[in-house]
Amino acid sequence: MRSASALPAAAILVRPRRSVLRTVRAYVALTKPRIIELLLVTTVPTMILAAGGFPSVSLILLTLVGGTLAAGSANALNMYLDRDIDTLMHRTERRPLVTGEASPRGAVVFGVALGAVSVAQLALTVNVLSAVLALAAILFYVFVYTLVLKRRTPQNIVWGGAAGCMPVLIGWAAVRDSLDWAPVILFGVIFLWTPPHYWPLSMRYRDDYAAARVPMLGVVASPVEVARQCVVYTWAMIACSLLLVPVAPTGPVYAVGAVLLGAVFLTETYKLLGRAKAGVAQIQPMRVFHWSITYLTLLFVLVAVDPFVRF
Repeated sequence: MRSASALPAAAILVRPRRSVLRTVRAYVALTKPRIIELLLVTTVPTMILAAGGFPSVSLILLTLVGGTLAAGSANALNMYLDRDIDTLMHRTERRPLVTGEASPRGAVVFGVALGAVSVAQLALTVNVLSAVLALAAILFYVFVYTLVLKRRTPQNIVWGGAAGCMPVLIGWAAVRDSLDWAPVILFGVIFLWTPPHYWPLSMRYRDDYAAARVPMLGVVASPVEVARQCVVYTWAMIACSLLLVPVAPTGPVYAVGAVLLGAVFLTETYKLLGRAKAGVAQIQPMRVFHWSITYLTLLFVLVAVDPFVRF
């Protein structure tokens, strides 16, 4: 027969394991893994384009590790700074700093540590230029977007989105140890893609942003105006994507694919505008949001494939 003291001892052994697992999950959540996935999707194809083929596996892995740590750092610090408004929004109410699964102090230490490790790792194992670009991305996202722009202007996501464009510069710099017009064009594609990607989300969660007093365009402008701006930026994004053809240069695989993907994206934004003008109760902005992710992913797949399929 077990002693009375054996049962509590067993319970004590189990509980810390569960607590550690929850804590690990909470700190991983601070890095916003889904956003990081999209950023990495743009890094590897850019490296392939820069190399004109496959770079070394070690270089790819080291660049991805550094980029992941840098993005995780920026996202963790962003969550720390936004923890007050995250409590007011349904879409963010389960974030670790809102639920208490991570502490504010812990988030700051974690974010700063990730940033320091990412910059040091890139500088020591890749090159200094990639490290400088990673540091710039972190600082821009935390200080320019989160602290200055986000709560002050509906253009927040336009200019703040520049931080999300940095992985293409980092990827190119990792291979060439320099920058060129091709990565600048890819930077421009992502920069122009960000508004029609994010503004439909702000339309879907308009009440959330309004409650938190964050002036996203979906809050301060009519659905018609938001949709119209999405159309304008999509046109500009398509034009920018085609600049890569003569500059990179890329072949017909990329050129034809970019036109077709852009046409579908543009069709979705025009449909959104049509529903907004018609005053439809459910204008379905998330259709544009979800397609935008597919568009960017497939466009960069074309960037990666193009060097190997030339006619």
